[in-house]
Amino acid sequence: MKHLFLTAMILIAPHSARAFDIQQVQPGIWAIEGPAEQRSPENLGNNATFGLIESSDGAVLVDPGGTWAGAEALHDTVRSLTDQPVTHVINTGGQDHRWLGNGYWAAQGATIIASADAVADQTARASMQLTALTMLVGEAAAGTDPVHADTVFEDSYSLTVGDRRIEIAHPAAAHTPGDSYVWLPEERVIFTGDIVYVGRILGVMEFSNSASWLEAFAAIETLDPEHLVPGHGPATTLAQAQADTRDYLVNLRNRMRDHIDGGGDIIGAVEVDQSGFAYLDQFDALARRNAQAVFEQMEWE
Repeated sequence: MKHLFLTAMILIAPHSARAFDIQQVQPGIWAIEGPAEQRSPENLGNNATFGLIESSDGAVLVDPGGTWAGAEALHDTVRSLTDQPVTHVINTGGQDHRWLGNGYWAAQGATIIASADAVADQTARASMQLTALTMLVGEAAAGTDPVHADTVFEDSYSLTVGDRRIEIAHPAAAHTPGDSYVWLPEERVIFTGDIVYVGRILGVMEFSNSASWLEAFAAIETLDPEHLVPGHGPATTLAQAQADTRDYLVNLRNRMRDHIDGGGDIIGAVEVDQSGFAYLDQFDALARRNAQAVFEQMEWE
């Protein structure tokens, strides 16, 4: 088994100039952070944080990459960290980088796992996602086809791979309807998928649910993890996740409730005060859009 004990930048061959930031959060457990920018030919759709769990009998990958080429590049990084083959790939949600690399891993013989709500979301948005990916990453989307999980669960699923016990749970809809987290109870490490964004403003989309997103976050809080790997951003603490994700959502929803109760409309919704979170990356690009999305959701709550 190979171990990397310091944060490092690993260049990915054969795709030169494409890189991940690697953090080892526990022996044999890594956060693999892609760039925060938009999907592009350079990042192959891997603009998210992934996870790797090494065991005595194979490795488990948390999220497969955003395209076939993205999954292949991710595999190059996996090989630099462990000699173990990837036996399982967990999809933590319905965004493209959470599942559209599945085809590559299925071809390697890995078992793919996802919640039923994630698979339903993936199925509903597959055509749109593939069209958008082709526009954004160009030829890097070649060979990327929808491949869904072999193992589908409703609320929770547990597996043991070698000496690792892994628990997967879909507590509630969050950024996407089928968002799940991956919990290692013995190591007290959690991979949150898109339930948590760190250092970057989260995105509230038409398929998101800002109310149940807070329920999903609360489920993570009850576990009191020692190490948290978000869906976007570096490995961090629960406290930082609370500051960047939970507190942002609470503030936005509270401000929006005041706006709605005061007779405000969707046009004025973009002016609700989110300035306390202007430190987050992509704030200027997404804050006003988030406000309108939350208005539309809360108008009928």
